[in-house]
Amino acid sequence: MPPQILMILIALAVTTASASDEIKCDPGGNQLEINACARDDFAKADSELNKTYQALIKKEADDKLFISKLRLAQKAWLAFRDAELDARFACAESDVRICWGSMYPMLFLSRKAELTRERNKQLLQMLKDGPGE
Repeated sequence: MPPQILMILIALAVTTASASDEIKCDPGGNQLEINACARDDFAKADSELNKTYQALIKKEADDKLFISKLRLAQKAWLAFRDAELDARFACAESDVRICWGSMYPMLFLSRKAELTRERNKQLLQMLKDGPGE
């Protein structure tokens, strides 16, 4: 077997093995572990937002017009969030890591979590006070 093919196979094996081992959060660890903390923080914020959204839908289930408009608003908010992130982390290169480096996942996911928590506050206010308040 030619050495180039052997090296490719070894690289694929290492990549596959490391991809299956999830990197754990360690705030004092290396950049990959810090990035994992940002990933976990966003996952928590996203889960909280989904719970609040579902609770609001359940509470206002009899108001079909509100539910319809809320779904449209949430879809628009998701589009805004994604566009906001695209603008903040704009990069002319095809790989954003070229522009932002190894900190990109941490920066991106931290801002995504922040936007998600802001939206959750808005929905919590509607859940507490009702629509129109």
